[in-house]
Amino acid sequence: MRTHSRRTLLGAGIAVAGSGLLSACAGGKAASGMDGMYGTAAFSGPDGRPPSGYVSPDGPEVAEAERRRGAGPVRRFALTATQSRIDLGGRTVRTWTFGDELPGKVMRVTAGDRIALTLTNRLPQNTTLHWHGLTVRNDMDGVPGVTQRSVRPGASFDYRFAVTTPGTHWVHPHSGLQLDRGLYAPLIVDDPREPLSYDKEWIVLLDDWVDGVDGSTPESVLKELHGGVDRGPMAHGETEMAHDHATGGGRGTRARDGAAVPADGPSRLLKGARSRLLGHDAGDVDHPYHLVNGRTARDPRTFHAKPGDRVRIRFINAGSETAYRVALGDHPMTVTHTDGFPVEHIEADALLIGMAERYDVVVTAGDGVFPLTVLAEGKGRSTMGLLRTGSGEAPGPSVRPRNLYGRILTADRLRAAESVRSAPRRPDRTLEMTLTGTMEKYDWAINGSPYTPDQRYPVEAGERVRIIFRNHTRMWHPMHLHGHTFDLPNGGPRKDTTILLPGRRVDVDFHADNPGLWMVHCHNIYHSESGMMTIIGYRKK
Repeated sequence: MRTHSRRTLLGAGIAVAGSGLLSACAGGKAASGMDGMYGTAAFSGPDGRPPSGYVSPDGPEVAEAERRRGAGPVRRFALTATQSRIDLGGRTVRTWTFGDELPGKVMRVTAGDRIALTLTNRLPQNTTLHWHGLTVRNDMDGVPGVTQRSVRPGASFDYRFAVTTPGTHWVHPHSGLQLDRGLYAPLIVDDPREPLSYDKEWIVLLDDWVDGVDGSTPESVLKELHGGVDRGPMAHGETEMAHDHATGGGRGTRARDGAAVPADGPSRLLKGARSRLLGHDAGDVDHPYHLVNGRTARDPRTFHAKPGDRVRIRFINAGSETAYRVALGDHPMTVTHTDGFPVEHIEADALLIGMAERYDVVVTAGDGVFPLTVLAEGKGRSTMGLLRTGSGEAPGPSVRPRNLYGRILTADRLRAAESVRSAPRRPDRTLEMTLTGTMEKYDWAINGSPYTPDQRYPVEAGERVRIIFRNHTRMWHPMHLHGHTFDLPNGGPRKDTTILLPGRRVDVDFHADNPGLWMVHCHNIYHSESGMMTIIGYRKK
């Protein structure tokens, strides 16, 4: 049972959303390789037909899997995606957010609940909502052109599903490059049998920021990465998607001093970003700002506690292209979870967190003011938050606590807690996914094939499936599987996102127990929107 007396969240932009009760509405054999058989999702195929031979996202198999998850209390939420002016801490930008807040308000439920959320779109583009880390029913997964139609400007969509996966999760769009704006929010699913005891909780979202800075937009960054050719992001099979570059002010923007700036802004290409932890090349985009809960190091968020408090920190990397090295000055961290799942506890001085990864840690607060230093790994920039438990002057933004360079933890050092460890089992099916592409051509792909919505890697319900990821590129890639969690090798942790270093191979195993069509993709948004995505499809029986 939890023994913490209260939860304290960092920043005015994070508050617990309301809840309520309402009636729920639900809107082998060995094999390897990809099925090239044509088929598009029931919602957006050119001929309107469901995928031939595959479970449809709204099919009876999906409804039956949802029924088995149960029907607990329903918690109601609302999100409005809108154009906003946001103060990042010394710099105001025009961007897109959920409800004029950065990050969006935390949504909090308990495992066994059902979520009922209405997403309203007040953007100039189509959008959707993806529930990162949750094993949702397939037609609620938020992938346009695969699991649902996009939500058009001025329209709304109701997401309804059961929640069975406790832990630290988050929500974000799955439309174009919208993640590299301010459209993200934490989603915390409490465990009714939580074994951890702690006094306070600090939710920390990390982000790299370019939108609205001197005329830059994510689309202009992608265009530059494509050598000045406006190929645009992947449209997920939907021709209706508007590749609108505006952030509220149109393409004719002005700097804060009123001087005209180029419509596409200054160059954001990053050369020479190097990291031993990431296998050499750390990234290609020079985001001018890095944020902790929506603020820069010039005006950081401050979390308050008392000396001796046990503080649970939930880290979420909501960035688009940056891995972060994180340390809390003079505080060792006990790592308890990754991607929502418990691990055997291990002490570390610092964490390396790839895009979309989550880590939970527990610290015992000292007496004073301490920097939560966040390095953009290999990129030469940083940001920070503050832990304050007593009087004293806050450290400056350039502070580098010594534990930042101590015992740096990565997921390969973790072991799954016994409560979530899978029994050993030979895979029934093996899917081989080789990551390909180069920075020079920016032609990222899986098995040499850039994403198209007719791709299918077939699986069947009940199978134990192994994905063999091989990285044949010179870049690192955080690979994410929708709708499932997988086991890392040799008793490693259960996760939904794993870092794959250049030249390396990682085998992950998952149980095929959530029918539908599910994305696998790199969570570097510029890689995925250039082609490093594909789909796993459940075969009809």
